[in-house]
Parts: sequence; structure tokens; C-alpha cells
Amino acid sequence: MKLKKNIATSEAGFIFNPGTGDSFSVNNVGSEILSMLKENKSIDDVITGISAKYDVDKSQLEKDLEDFFSQLYGYSLLEK
Repeated sequence: MKLKKNIATSEAGFIFNPGTGDSFSVNNVGSEILSMLKENKSIDDVITGISAKYDVDKSQLEKDLEDFFSQLYGYSLLEK
């Protein structure tokens, strides 16, 4: 899973899609996930990284990531 190359992000969680002109913001965890995606980390790497940093149930994290990625696809921020 990869963030599209033209998508701009900031450490503060700001996301800008120059193709559509849309902008979004995410919380700290969302920003960390986007950063990992920009580094071409796998889904398993994202799960491992977030699980190690935050006290979260792995199955709940997987469900939350699925929802988050679905939203990113819906806003045309991820490559298929």
C-alpha cells in the first residue's frame, strides 16, 4: 500500500492532494501511519510499529487501519 506520489503531507498531520485541491488533517497516529506509508512500509510493519508505541489491541488496530485505508482510498490518496 502506497501513498500517491503527488500527495503532500506534513508532520503536523496536514494532507494536500494537488490533483483535486482537497486538504485534510489527521491526528498524530494518522500522521505516523502516513509517514510509514511514505517510507514504503508494509501493512504488517505499520501494525507492528503502532502496536509497539501504543497500548492497542491488535485486532482492533487491524480493523481501525482497514477503515482508515478505506477513507484514504475514498479520497484518492492511495495507489491501488
